[in-house]
Amino acid sequence: MPTKRILPQSGAFGDEKTRNSFSLLDDIGMEERKKQVGRPHLKNGKRTRKISVRFSEEEFSSIVSLEKLLGLKKTDIIRKRVLEVNVQLVFDGRTVLESIDQIGLELSRTGNNINQLARYANILNKQRVLSPVIFTRYNKELDKHSLLLKSLNMEIRRMLRLMRS
Repeated sequence: MPTKRILPQSGAFGDEKTRNSFSLLDDIGMEERKKQVGRPHLKNGKRTRKISVRFSEEEFSSIVSLEKLLGLKKTDIIRKRVLEVNVQLVFDGRTVLESIDQIGLELSRTGNNINQLARYANILNKQRVLSPVIFTRYNKELDKHSLLLKSLNMEIRRMLRLMRS
């Protein structure tokens, strides 16, 4: 059994404070306070109305995929889609990045072709046997490269617009 250590008396009542004792006032305070359980109740903005909606399998699977993609709950996705009319809900970065990646691959291929044609044209020019076929092929590759640059520019602008909204 632990020994009680008596502290010097204080106050008019001569309260005895020991290591294992507690005040009766603390007990009263504990009884008056109720233990809070769970989340506190909402004062404003409480949602009391419910709408039941049925979806087809395709619609439901698209909502589930949006839920995984955006990290939002199904109710939040539907609420945003219905209540906020001009909200661009989906920023599907994967498809935009995949299209930019494909355009980048094509740009590198056309750039490589342009470089090889230019080297070949320089070799033929030194031998003084340069043919006009090389020029037409070179011009076709340059046109293709220019179109790819324009499409890359459009994809980047599309991505920026989606990020702003």
